[in-house]
Amino acid sequence: MSGLLFELLVPGSPGSASRDRLADGIAIGCALAYGGLMVSIGDATRPGAPVPLPVDVAIGVVAAFGLLARRRRPVAVAAAVIPLTAVSVLATGAAVVALFTVAVHRRARIAFLLGAAYVAVVAVYFVLHDRPSFPLWVDLVARAGPASAAIGWGLFVGSLRERAARVEADQRLRVEQARLTERARIAREMHDVLAHRLSLVSLHAGALEVRTDARPEEIALAAGAIRGSVHDALQELRTVIGVLREGAAGRPEPPQPGFADLPELVDGARATGMTVGYTCRVPERGPSVVLGRTVYRVVQEGLTNARKHAPGEPVEVLLDCAADAELRVRITNPAGPVSPPGGAGMGLIGVGERVALVGGRVEHGPSAGGFRLEAWLPWT
Repeated sequence: MSGLLFELLVPGSPGSASRDRLADGIAIGCALAYGGLMVSIGDATRPGAPVPLPVDVAIGVVAAFGLLARRRRPVAVAAAVIPLTAVSVLATGAAVVALFTVAVHRRARIAFLLGAAYVAVVAVYFVLHDRPSFPLWVDLVARAGPASAAIGWGLFVGSLRERAARVEADQRLRVEQARLTERARIAREMHDVLAHRLSLVSLHAGALEVRTDARPEEIALAAGAIRGSVHDALQELRTVIGVLREGAAGRPEPPQPGFADLPELVDGARATGMTVGYTCRVPERGPSVVLGRTVYRVVQEGLTNARKHAPGEPVEVLLDCAADAELRVRITNPAGPVSPPGGAGMGLIGVGERVALVGGRVEHGPSAGGFRLEAWLPWT
């Protein structure tokens, strides 16, 4: 019921056709009810009226049904109905509803000008009436009061309508910004995954290029690893393209790896031929989901860089955290460049962004003849 009342108060608001028709019916009914009240207490039924009562009623009914066009042309409807009140008391109801509509949709100046015209027309009605029962000032007050109330209420409803529209627009903007932020976050997730997959492809392809004397079973094993890594990379690439494509924000996000997946990540690196030492001194309850995901991405980036820039060298992964203290993540290998070529260090930049988002800090660079990637993350 409140929705239908809003459709009546705010004509032109988004709604179904059935609701619009019912709201129009309510508006016409209100106009006829008010006009009928004015007919019963006024002098339209007394001798000397400008037109006979049946003509007055016919004009008022036509004016009331003219309100059907108030959604598209509120000012034109009001301008057409107001002159009819010079001879028809029943049409005053349609005029009041029309003034309310104008106040909702147009500037206050236009509504007040039309309201003044509506009040001024009563002088014409007074002159045309041969024997008016009330003095002119009574008719002026009888018109000015309802007209002022209709315009004032219409201006108030119009302000509420504009405010609601602004709130809705702001909400849509916030939703769109949240979608773009989420897409960018997922894209960064996929960047790390793709870098990891493609580094595996590069490693095995390089081994095939160097090992010209490799046995058939070794070649088959490397080719299978390349095929699997390429397949996984293609799947991840389709995912990120789908996320960035318009309208893909509603798709469920695939589950992201976390702290519990670190042993699997290390085992996968070892399966490619890397020598990885893994030490984990973290409380049994483990970190939070967000912190665990950040730790996973830091370790993944460290292993990827070591595989690309120090192939064949051992890598040490250390996770160390006392109770409720900082969680330290350190990946070291004997050799590694200060600025990894080919990737412009984008992976390390992404790691820095991730660590900063959870309130931590990160350092990377040459250390003791090798390369070190180390991050300190708040446990709580």
